[in-house]
Amino acid sequence: MDKSSITRFSVLVIAVINAVLNLLGYQTISDEITNDLIAFMSGAIMLYAGWKNNYLSRKGLKQKEVLEENELT
Repeated sequence: MDKSSITRFSVLVIAVINAVLNLLGYQTISDEITNDLIAFMSGAIMLYAGWKNNYLSRKGLKQKEVLEENELT
């Protein structure tokens, strides 16, 4: 398993544990903190996806040049 798979799996496990504890009547994390955390993570994921899907870095610009040289764009 790679790093991203481990991260996704661990977040899923934490979410399931939190959901089960909430069903049993234990509120482990307040709703306000949960909403703030989700908003932060969503923003971070959007920025990362935008960075990775565009030719913004030096590596990305080199890839774009290679694509244009081979007429693949």
